[in-house]
Amino acid sequence: MSTSDNCKDSASKSNSDVTCDVNDKLQNMSMADSISTCANCGKEGSSDNMNTCNKCKKVKYCNAVCKKVHKKKHKKDCEEYQRLATEKHNEELRIAAELHDEKLFKQPPPADDCPICFIRLPTLNAGTKYYACCGKVICSGCRLAPLYDNQGNEVDIIKQNECPFCRTVAPKTNEGIVERIKKRVEVNDDDAEAIYQVGIQYFITKDYTKALELWHRAGELGHAKSYQTIGAAYDNGEGLEVDKKKARHYYEIAAMMGDVEARYNLGMNEGQAGNIDRATKHFMIAVGSGCPESLGMIQKMYRNRQATKEDYTKALQLYQSYLGEIKSVQRDEAAAAREDHRYY
Repeated sequence: MSTSDNCKDSASKSNSDVTCDVNDKLQNMSMADSISTCANCGKEGSSDNMNTCNKCKKVKYCNAVCKKVHKKKHKKDCEEYQRLATEKHNEELRIAAELHDEKLFKQPPPADDCPICFIRLPTLNAGTKYYACCGKVICSGCRLAPLYDNQGNEVDIIKQNECPFCRTVAPKTNEGIVERIKKRVEVNDDDAEAIYQVGIQYFITKDYTKALELWHRAGELGHAKSYQTIGAAYDNGEGLEVDKKKARHYYEIAAMMGDVEARYNLGMNEGQAGNIDRATKHFMIAVGSGCPESLGMIQKMYRNRQATKEDYTKALQLYQSYLGEIKSVQRDEAAAAREDHRYY
């Protein structure tokens, strides 16, 4: 089957008719690549030793004289090849951008469930806590829920300072907690959350190189927050030179992995650039993942007539659906008892 036939077959499955047509024309015009013959006088020679057209790179000459003589005759074909090459490049960029947006605006997977109550973990950091002893992220409801010993007596887990999952006694100082997390990384080199938190400690001590190394490592293990943090470092110039392009790159990776803050940042950037449709898409996805700030932005856009009533209604429904997945009596009791355990 010829290249042309392949393109036609492919076109029946996609919108790449223009690309295939351009490819056919470029192939026909590039036959000179395999012919080591002077385009002017017909003299054969080695491809390595022959002179090539500086613009299209597709026509060869035995010397500079033949190249100069043939210049006017070749000009039309040369310009046509350059036009087609540019057209092909632009089409490839368009298709690549469409594929990228398809991935970027796809609804990310929901957060994991709490390993104790098996209810979806809330997005708000105050609603969860990581325990380095067992590597679990526990919701605020289970952290404050009453526990019982083997005789059925209630145990004050906060007073005992025990992990609600594995019952390991936690260190009493921040230094001890940090040391436990570092040991966790040494023993479990695939614990992304522990690696991320050790990176935070290096960042605090201004060892930015080590912090970035650890965040990249955690990100490769699937830790979305690590990429969001790298993006913020580039965005705000924290330990790095400000680079908005790199910041956007890492925000997008984090957002596609499910990080709500990164998604919100992308929405804000698009809104500031005047790309209201793209901003709305980002905010909608973030709302569905439990971002109240994004819900507030949709409301503001609705008031400013940048979003429709349907958009705002859908955003409210998405947020209510999220609350329905994360709410529990235990979590409400924890939030009522302590402000720092508020989870939405």
